Amino acid sequence: MPSRRVSRPLSPGLERLHLVWDLLIIVLVVVNLALLLFDALFLLGPLNAAFAAVAPGLHGIYDRHIHENFVEIDLLFVALFVLDVLLGWAVAIAERRYHRWFFYPFVHWYDVLGCIPVGGFRLLRILRVISLLGRLQRLGLIDVRRWRLYAVYTKYYDIFFEELSDRVAIRLLGNMQEQIRSNDSFSTRVVDQVVMPRKQQLIHELTRRLEEMTGNAYARNRDDTMRYVSSLVSRTVAESQEMKRLRRLPMGDTLARSMEASMSDLACRLVHEAMVGLRSPEFTALVERLADSGFDTWLQVDEHTDRVTEQVLVDMLELVKEQIAVKQWRRRYD
Repeated sequence: MPSRRVSRPLSPGLERLHLVWDLLIIVLVVVNLALLLFDALFLLGPLNAAFAAVAPGLHGIYDRHIHENFVEIDLLFVALFVLDVLLGWAVAIAERRYHRWFFYPFVHWYDVLGCIPVGGFRLLRILRVISLLGRLQRLGLIDVRRWRLYAVYTKYYDIFFEELSDRVAIRLLGNMQEQIRSNDSFSTRVVDQVVMPRKQQLIHELTRRLEEMTGNAYARNRDDTMRYVSSLVSRTVAESQEMKRLRRLPMGDTLARSMEASMSDLACRLVHEAMVGLRSPEFTALVERLADSGFDTWLQVDEHTDRVTEQVLVDMLELVKEQIAVKQWRRRYD
């Protein structure tokens, strides 16, 4: 398996050499596009006649030496641009600029297509300017981020793609709402295809959460719970008619207090043992059996449930659409 080749940073000297070559190609691109534009205007009758009237000598020279041989001249430029692509490809391979040797024409697609001598493709040659600006940016000779044109471009680029993505998202959510409304068995499908295959996992998770919630709550409030149980026992004993009659007997008050203390201690022990027992395997199995027996009844779907589920989902999607429709770019640029 071939080893991965990593692009190495160029030395400042090589960067400047690339820059000089790019500037030369840019000059050729500008000259070529200027000739293309001028020759296109030369073909227009009124402009051709005006040019002949203003500068007949220059008109004759251009007509004989350039216009009549324009295809050959353009092919000469194309040959130079093809040479530029081949040299750039060879340099990229030598410098190990890309992961694979054949990546260059795909990365520099605008240079490759610009070599095609067809009107639409010729205009792609101007994209070489963007590559030159990137090189100047890396060398620190310019900072396009400070240019007003760059700020304007960034602003409208941001606005355009935010508006585009918002409209796509709203359209998708609207289609989802329509599908939910038109599907009469959506809730049934949710239960059958989403919930029921995960039934045991859900039951186990609910049981675990219940045990953790109850155990943690008891651990944090154990003293308060015991005081509440003791006060409840004391109030119940105080309101009991039998205990009131017992207190009237000799030694009855002492006996009543002893019985109250014993019942309070017994009740606190029962509560403590019950809360500790919540983490036992027996309690877990009991809760899972209860949850399993009631799970099917809880998930039973009828016409009313289906309408409620549908409306909840539609309203949720509508809220998402309203949030997406908020134009965030106005807050950034106003």
